[in-house]
Amino acid sequence: MDRTIFDYDRDMRTYSCCSLLCGVDEAGRGPLAGDVYAAAVIFGSGVQIDGLNDSKKLSEKKREALYDEIVAKADAYSVATASVEEIDAYNILNATFLAMRRAVAALHIAPEIILVDGNRLPDWEYPSQAVVGGDGKSASIAAASILAKVSRDRYMREMARQYPAYQFDKHKGYGTKLHCERILQYGPCEIHRRTFLRKLYGGNE
Repeated sequence: MDRTIFDYDRDMRTYSCCSLLCGVDEAGRGPLAGDVYAAAVIFGSGVQIDGLNDSKKLSEKKREALYDEIVAKADAYSVATASVEEIDAYNILNATFLAMRRAVAALHIAPEIILVDGNRLPDWEYPSQAVVGGDGKSASIAAASILAKVSRDRYMREMARQYPAYQFDKHKGYGTKLHCERILQYGPCEIHRRTFLRKLYGGNE
């Protein structure tokens, strides 16, 4: 068990004099295809989960196992998205913030303070703190990163069944050599982010 990742949240509760601390993180800002996901997680002060860490440092199997434990042990959690159309309309940063606002709004418990992974905060009414590298420091942010990542990976596997030519299950929409080759061969499909394809098409998409 990584004790310090839970100590970070405990110390933040003490420092802020708030018991309802919420961690928020996203998944899928960089891919060329698919929705962007965000998750929000509130843990009780006594929760411990062995192996909880930044989702990027965990295997897919470990993330899936931790997903179930997080859902079982969280006082409240939510996963939300912003669509490909919203990404193209508002840009990826604003769409990510939109997904984060939706995730927090869907919680059945209102948080008293929110920790957000990164160096920028959405525009909302909650007392908040941006935490650079937060998914490796804060238990609640790490949990949110796992819920967002697992949920998005599951969605991309479903998209792979709907659009088999692009093999989304292999690259999850990221700009890998395989994915770029398939886009150039078949053209973009409905879940491709048109604003992300301009470089691939030499600025003409």
